[in-house]
Amino acid sequence: MNRLGRLCVFAGSSPGARAEYAEAAEALGRALAVEGIGLVYGGGSVGLMGVLADAVLADGGSVTGVIPRALFEREVGHDGLTELHVVDSMHERKARMAELADGFIALPGGIGTLEELFETLTWGQLGYHDKPCGLLNVSGYWDGMLAALDRAVGERFLAAEHRSMLLVEEEPSRLIRRLRTYEPPRVEKWLEREAQL
Repeated sequence: MNRLGRLCVFAGSSPGARAEYAEAAEALGRALAVEGIGLVYGGGSVGLMGVLADAVLADGGSVTGVIPRALFEREVGHDGLTELHVVDSMHERKARMAELADGFIALPGGIGTLEELFETLTWGQLGYHDKPCGLLNVSGYWDGMLAALDRAVGERFLAAEHRSMLLVEEEPSRLIRRLRTYEPPRVEKWLEREAQL
């Protein structure tokens, strides 16, 4: 069973169009606090990021934010966190969050959330880490992306074993349970390499 001392959560800096997104962020925050899992996130006070952090803090949990100086100076940084790291770049932010966390979850979000999730998955696929990666699929928000990943498997750009690295659930506690029992696949990244040797 994986020790999940801290989970990094990627989330939108907007609340989105549906109340269900903020409700899911709040529910995830409460679940983390109840389970004694610290939150690592992008350090913002706005959107789903802010809702998530506030929910963890309200239930007595620990929240570590990592935010680039330029964003912090625009007053979007959260000033009530357990710990806040102000870094110089987005690259440093992602590396620090990955270093601090024992696993990853993505809530609904936009390009930044997608980029963070896929970079983390890529690092896992290449063997740079063996930490679990989860997706909270709120109201089917990620259905189109998941279909695209399935298409990539069908077209032989992605191994089915690597597709299975992304754990998908609709309910926070169930997703956390799956992250705890995650076992990374032991497969070659390159689908055609054996055929070429």
